[in-house]
Amino acid sequence: MKRERLTQIVLVIVGLFNLALIYFLYMDLRHSSWLLERKNEVEPMFLSFFVPVGVFLLMAARRPSGHRSMIALAAWWNISHGVVMAIQTVEAGIHGVHRDFTDVVVFIVIGSVLLALLPAKREPVAPGVA
Repeated sequence: MKRERLTQIVLVIVGLFNLALIYFLYMDLRHSSWLLERKNEVEPMFLSFFVPVGVFLLMAARRPSGHRSMIALAAWWNISHGVVMAIQTVEAGIHGVHRDFTDVVVFIVIGSVLLALLPAKREPVAPGVA
């Protein structure tokens, strides 16, 4: 029971973290900063993926065992995102642009924790068996 409660707590924290990114998405879109300041139209689209994941992780927190696939998706998504960011950070360093690895570590840790707390697969129940 302790593991399920820990899973619920982690899902709420990660879900709220993802959901909080709606503020930055709103600011990018409202002030057109993605176009005027950074010349980076990818950031708002990128941030738009976080918000629904946050909502679904919050919904999964009620009954994690019933949302195993969603939790696994969020875990692997964070890990793959962290790996891509690590590659970009290394490439930036090769070209003389300093980038911090903090965000890489954060995403890989979030994904790893979600995978570690992934609820066990439930055995299918045969029809007519109670």
